[in-house]
Amino acid sequence: MLEFLSYTLSLSDVIVLISVAMLIGMAKTGVSGAGMIAVPVMAVAFGGKASTGIMLTILIFADVFGVWHYHRHANWEHLKRLLPFALFGVIVGTLVGNQIDDATFRITMAVIIFMSLGIMLWQESNTKPRVSTSFLFVSSIGIVGGFTTMVGNLAGPVMALYLLAMQFPKNQFIGTAAWFFLAINLLKVPFHVFAWQTITIDSALLTASLIPAVAVGAYLGIWVVNKINERWYRWFVILTTALAAVAMIF
Repeated sequence: MLEFLSYTLSLSDVIVLISVAMLIGMAKTGVSGAGMIAVPVMAVAFGGKASTGIMLTILIFADVFGVWHYHRHANWEHLKRLLPFALFGVIVGTLVGNQIDDATFRITMAVIIFMSLGIMLWQESNTKPRVSTSFLFVSSIGIVGGFTTMVGNLAGPVMALYLLAMQFPKNQFIGTAAWFFLAINLLKVPFHVFAWQTITIDSALLTASLIPAVAVGAYLGIWVVNKINERWYRWFVILTTALAAVAMIF
């Protein structure tokens, strides 16, 4: 056993933390789906609600790497449209989060991911999607994205659905997502600290020790994305989203 601040960590806990940090680093630099696979792993190791606070600080460190590498490619017009609705979704997620047990959490997230996956496939079959610019689509994506990121740090498929609908090229897809999640994850911190009390000084220091693993994952993600062309990247996002949905169920 390893004693670290208020934590007593087994070898398996340490392996989980390092693996999750690397997966999240990869996710934030374009390997969509890797971070979603990390969510159920952390929930098993640390508990559903407690794991969300640990995950959040890892996500923020990884967001910094994503923004640093892709910041020039962000589409700020779309970010300004989404963020107010996402903040509303975060507030709703904070209020109802205490009422959701782990089993309900897994089922709800899997359903949302599979619904997103179905719409992604529909979007790919239509060269000129008609719903992508509507107010209802934008507001729904923002609210659902904010809710799912607060409850389970699982807004990746929802954001991927929006960005695929916008027909963004690969780098703009990743850059816009990077800024979106950095902003929304920072907005979530006070709710985790004061409402849920899932982020403490000890948990923040624990995740800060994982920054090297996040960095390794981030650079692996950049390497993988550079090997994939624009068209195949879209299908890569869809495939990893499907794998994450299956992981959430089992």
